[in-house]
Amino acid sequence: MSVIDRARTAYDPVNQAVRCPKSIEYEAFVRVTRALNQASVPSPTQTVKLAKAVHDNRRLWTMLAADVASGGNRLSQETRAGLFYLAEFTVAHSRKVLKREATVDALIDVNTAVMGGLRSSVRPT
Repeated sequence: MSVIDRARTAYDPVNQAVRCPKSIEYEAFVRVTRALNQASVPSPTQTVKLAKAVHDNRRLWTMLAADVASGGNRLSQETRAGLFYLAEFTVAHSRKVLKREATVDALIDVNTAVMGGLRSSVRPT
């Protein structure tokens, strides 16, 4: 299973009603993904924007990894493991982006897939 496939299914299956934390997670992903997109456009301040966007994205994923590693997390073991793997991938790929060995495209793709999973797991009330 590829990284993108893991991201798409990160929250499957979810049998819980709408919860505020998922909305907060979704908005956090929207914010950092938008910043990554904007930082990928060449500009005089691109390096600074890119470093900040990658740092913020890495912080989000580090917090998510800590949450899924905690004993109180109610996601399935498989989902928790998948999200933890994605967090590790994100940290490693972020290093490559900052070294100019890779683009932010994979980070954007992973975040977008997770946002899709978050959105589809929230049931309208």
